[in-house]
Amino acid sequence: MRFGYGTNGFANHRLDDALAVIADLGYDGVALTLDHDHLDPFAPGLTRRIAAVGRRLDALGLGLVIETGARYLLDAWHKHAPTLLHDDPTRRIEFLRRAVRIGADLGADAVSFWAGVRPATVSPQCAWDRLVAGCASVLDAADSAGVTLGFEPEPGMLVESITDWRRLHAALGAPARFGITLDIGHCRCLEPWPVPQCVAEVADHLVNVQIDDMRRGVHEHLEFGTGEIDFPPVLAALAEAGYRGLVAVELPRDSHAAPAVAARSIDFLRAAAATASAGRTDDEVPADVLCSASTDATETGTNRRVE
Repeated sequence: MRFGYGTNGFANHRLDDALAVIADLGYDGVALTLDHDHLDPFAPGLTRRIAAVGRRLDALGLGLVIETGARYLLDAWHKHAPTLLHDDPTRRIEFLRRAVRIGADLGADAVSFWAGVRPATVSPQCAWDRLVAGCASVLDAADSAGVTLGFEPEPGMLVESITDWRRLHAALGAPARFGITLDIGHCRCLEPWPVPQCVAEVADHLVNVQIDDMRRGVHEHLEFGTGEIDFPPVLAALAEAGYRGLVAVELPRDSHAAPAVAARSIDFLRAAAATASAGRTDDEVPADVLCSASTDATETGTNRRVE
């Protein structure tokens, strides 16, 4: 199992410093969110900066996925705007094309993106048509660059579930380069199946995994052991699926304590992986490193918020 850590959880660090801490803790890779201080794709000297990051990743022995969930990179006033669903998605499409270029230059496993929240003034059908058209445009760039895309279902967005992703994948003609980014926490938040079954449901299309704890019906990324997910079965499901990409910790609201949180997270994941490999039960795992057992995945909840 290759564990990584997301740079959106190191927002208060310089990118070079964040990469060094992540590598020093023993992570195998990094989920790099392109943002103002972390390889801004719109700042001058992009080619030179890409090369420098590539050298740094090579020196540290880190694998890579590219994430595109920066909150205010494209619009200083409106979070995540514009998305592919807005009246003018030009800047979002250009951002995603640049992300594909960066992913190609750095040899990223995948470039990950999502739909966005439907604006109140846009009808559901219009939003869907815009999403399909925008994804098709990004796919053209990915095909040309030889880059794999991982589309992430996000709670509260137009595509929020595995079922929604399947519909989008079909609408695009089931392209080989259009895989799925699966956030393990989101599975607990809203999917109808137990989390390990979610992994099995998308095994053939899984190109990127984000991992965090979460509670049913609440879209809040939590440290391991503070939510409801039982992780050894999840890691066992990923192994059974034959997934070989990064499993990257996604804790975007913990930058204030990034090194300590990242250290606790890798210890937790290693313990969970060992438990999964040995086929032990939760009762055999120290309480200070593994979370409590998951509650019934059929519970319902409505307290969702988009991160």
